[in-house]
Amino acid sequence: MDIALRELADSDLPIFWEQLTDPELQQMAAVTRKYHYDRGHFDQHWAKVRSDPSVILRTVLADGAVAGHAAVFGPRPEREVTYVIGPAHWGQGIATTALAELIKLEPTRPLYAEAAADNAGSLRVLEKCGFVVTGKSRCFARARGEEIDLVQLTLS
Repeated sequence: MDIALRELADSDLPIFWEQLTDPELQQMAAVTRKYHYDRGHFDQHWAKVRSDPSVILRTVLADGAVAGHAAVFGPRPEREVTYVIGPAHWGQGIATTALAELIKLEPTRPLYAEAAADNAGSLRVLEKCGFVVTGKSRCFARARGEEIDLVQLTLS
């Protein structure tokens, strides 16, 4: 499978909306925001993200199809990674390859990430890319309607 990152195109946004509103994806990610549920908030979020020159944002392609997105964001001493791969593309190594390519684009170290403690797939992706567990916390997970354990990871 050919996995690549490219600049985001307007035509990617409907696919991202479909992925972010998928109940299975929301349940696994656990920590969701207003833009996961409301198209107006989604459009505002993406307009803001796309206009921020400090954000590194890429569309993830798998054999030419949009599989998700990946980004680095935040102020330089606290840069964080995030990625979303649509459920149709889970379990194929796409997230690991995409994240490995993304972190090559950002020289700042350390980089940070968070994942639900029970999201074994995402934790494995982060660890394969060199992130190590550096902390734990709890937060309210809107998608699950309850407090959950979060794992913080760092790439030095």
